[in-house]
Amino acid sequence: MKNANYIINGVLAVAVIVLFILHFSGGKSNQLSSSSSFGGDSINQTLLPVAYIRTDSLLNNYELFKDLSEASMKELENHQVDINQRKQKFEREAQEFQQKVQLNAFLTQDRMNQEGSRLEKTRADLERYADQIKQSLSDKQMQMQQQLQDSVLSGLKLFNTPQKYQIIFSNIGTDNFYYVDDAYDITKEVVDFLNARYKPAK
Repeated sequence: MKNANYIINGVLAVAVIVLFILHFSGGKSNQLSSSSSFGGDSINQTLLPVAYIRTDSLLNNYELFKDLSEASMKELENHQVDINQRKQKFEREAQEFQQKVQLNAFLTQDRMNQEGSRLEKTRADLERYADQIKQSLSDKQMQMQQQLQDSVLSGLKLFNTPQKYQIIFSNIGTDNFYYVDDAYDITKEVVDFLNARYKPAK
């Protein structure tokens, strides 16, 4: 039992000596490390190799996104006009058919059935055409998003060459971050870089 006490006391004595030495010999290093900690004033002077981009702001100011959106909107409007014109024509023909039926204007039942079948086929073709346009616009929307994503990612690789950041985050509004120092916001730099290398199609 006495031997055990001697061993414990010896270990404690060594620990105290080690702490004593570290305290007096490492004082300067402790002060240095504490001055570079996140709680110190030097946080504003030394930034981590990370940054973030406000995605909504980037899209609103990236010329490629504006051009793609404008082209997509024009195409959508043109298709909408086309579909509305086809729909109005069909509705006029359907009304004329109903008037002829009410006035008993068809010479034969077969002639009335033929006209009814033609209108039914026109209606089905119109619905199929509208679905095709909707699918085509959806496919082009995906292509636009892919083109935009490829442009931003390839641009970021060039922007970050030589490597300045280990990680570049993306956020929309307050998503992902509750608070981040504005010093880590590189949105404007990236937008300016992307717009400088963007060459609109003539």
